[in-house]
Amino acid sequence: CATPGVQAACQDATVTQELLKEGFHRDLLVKVELGAVGEDAEGCAVAARARLPPGIYVDPDELASLQQHNSTKVVLIPDAIDVEAPEYLAPEILVLLHMEPDSRCSGCFRAAVPVHGRYHRPAAQSEDALVVLKSPEVLVCCCDSGLSAECWKPAEVEAPCLGKTRGPCQWYSKTHKLASEEWILQVPVGLRQHSSLVCVVTLLATVLSSSLILAAVCKYGHFS
Repeated sequence: CATPGVQAACQDATVTQELLKEGFHRDLLVKVELGAVGEDAEGCAVAARARLPPGIYVDPDELASLQQHNSTKVVLIPDAIDVEAPEYLAPEILVLLHMEPDSRCSGCFRAAVPVHGRYHRPAAQSEDALVVLKSPEVLVCCCDSGLSAECWKPAEVEAPCLGKTRGPCQWYSKTHKLASEEWILQVPVGLRQHSSLVCVVTLLATVLSSSLILAAVCKYGHFS
């Protein structure tokens, strides 16, 4: 087994995450500090594997636009996501987020991806639904160098080695310290007692809009 010195060196990695902005449309910022084990991962691809609960999602079209401008590198599993599905009909999403070196400290990496809150069922009392976002897993992929067996363990990842031009290679995971076990996102929801009012307002808005469209067609339309 590993010596106490090696075990101590392997426990230096730290993961933090933040949710930026407010409301339904946020940015998930993930930071990784590898510390002493960062020397092992020099020249390797570093990623964070996060499981997004049904209450939030990543928009594939928005992600594709960002990737065209090299703003982010993300692999979504599944890659087809129903962005209109409510929270109670949506699946969990697995996100593999490629991380870039953070110039502010040695052995530090960071990455951000836009996430969006889904609509939840109306609540009886609270005007916010709580979405629990667990801490991501740290992964590295090294095609050109080896990793310390005491610190890094092979991981099952069905994704290419991000940032590499060669074929697929083995991903490794790292047991890390968590600055926070989980992050709780508050998503605004409607109240059940307002459902009748919402239905009436929606019906009136639909009738008014339809009447305006019909009036415009009758006034400006050309009928043969």
